[in-house]
Amino acid sequence: MDINTNLDIWNRTYDWSKEGEEWSVAWGGSDMEWYGTILPRICAFIPTQTILEIAPGFGRWTRFLINLCKELILVDLSPKCIEACKKRFSAFSYVKYHVNDGKSLEMIPDESIDFVFSFDSLVHAEADVIESYCNQLGKKLKRNGVGFIHHSNLGEYSTYTKIIQKMPKKARNILERLGIIEKDFLVHNRAITMTAVKFRDYAKRAGLIVISQELINWSTKRLIDCISVFTRADSNRRVPIIMKNKYFIKECRYIKRLSDLYKL
Repeated sequence: MDINTNLDIWNRTYDWSKEGEEWSVAWGGSDMEWYGTILPRICAFIPTQTILEIAPGFGRWTRFLINLCKELILVDLSPKCIEACKKRFSAFSYVKYHVNDGKSLEMIPDESIDFVFSFDSLVHAEADVIESYCNQLGKKLKRNGVGFIHHSNLGEYSTYTKIIQKMPKKARNILERLGIIEKDFLVHNRAITMTAVKFRDYAKRAGLIVISQELINWSTKRLIDCISVFTRADSNRRVPIIMKNKYFIKECRYIKRLSDLYKL
């Protein structure tokens, strides 16, 4: 989705009454998703001094990050989301809030960020947005700073996606029932132009190096998402480790089973 569409959805039309918790139901709630899925993937990088969270929404992950740093900076293109975060975290004086244009980080001082985080938000951002953020993060990160960004890999299946989009609805329904094409493949609104390969290229051109990429499924057979971990090129020369994790949703379902087992 382009920037204007994202702004319209998240600032005007989306019902935020559950504050984003509805997206963690498959894990048994955001606590289980954080401790079971996210924290194990970022524990090597936190706690730290300064964290930048891009596209926090109503603060589903902010409430965990806020206790892992001395300064937290929130940047979102939606004024509605930033206002919600200001109210939710008003007791924390070390949180800074910024509304941006959907791709700018000019309000962030250079070489000031230890850890940049975004999960379950930038999957809706097209390649031009991700490229813009990469270009700027090459300057905003401290020398040993690290980034953790969850983005779309749907562009890897562009031919398959175009074929599905062109199909008459009746034909698509028949092929879905037969298992020939994936049911609800496009319902997650992933950015159609973004891929893991593009992220590595954008990072390299921005003076960054990708440490690892985990390609994951999201209620799909195909690996339509990617989690990219990166740092400045002058701080790490490691060859990136790339893993295709087709069991990500099984992990999610397992955590949900634990949630059902260990609760009052």
